[in-house]
Amino acid sequence: ILSRSKVSSKIVSLSEKTKKNMIRIGLLSDTHGYWDERYLNYFEPCDEIWHAGDIGSPDIAERLQAFRPLRAVYGNIDGQDLRLHFPEIQRFTIEGADVLMKHIGGYPGRYDPSVRDLLRTNPPTLFISGHSHILKVKYDNRLGLLHINPGAAGKYGFHQVRTLIRFTIENGKFSDLEVIELNK
Repeated sequence: ILSRSKVSSKIVSLSEKTKKNMIRIGLLSDTHGYWDERYLNYFEPCDEIWHAGDIGSPDIAERLQAFRPLRAVYGNIDGQDLRLHFPEIQRFTIEGADVLMKHIGGYPGRYDPSVRDLLRTNPPTLFISGHSHILKVKYDNRLGLLHINPGAAGKYGFHQVRTLIRFTIENGKFSDLEVIELNK
């Protein structure tokens, strides 16, 4: 039997070659401790999962982390168990995009005071927030950034539809954004 280390050539599919310059993201927020097995089904084509806070329980984070690499921030309902593992604000660069994620962040024209100065003085290319349970994707022309609030994926709250988002980042650009609606 040939071991993989002895194989001298490798067939690389076109999708593998293009994947080096792009990443597929699954985005959710406000699960409030609610788990839906469909999260994994919808995030199957994703390379990473991002959670914009109000995770609700370590179990949710652990399940997501076991499935795909997870980037997350804690939200206002998250206890110390989650705050020890996730920051209030995450800022990182991925595939040429400068990303800032904070649970309570507001939206273009009405940013939360806790993040407003940071956005104005050093705007990212993508700002992600949660908290409102209202799905919102809006470009801020004044600051030159895309804002995404994925709405709420959990059942707690006033929202009528639970939502998830998938999108692609390639060379600092965002594309293929999909909104997934789940029954409440």
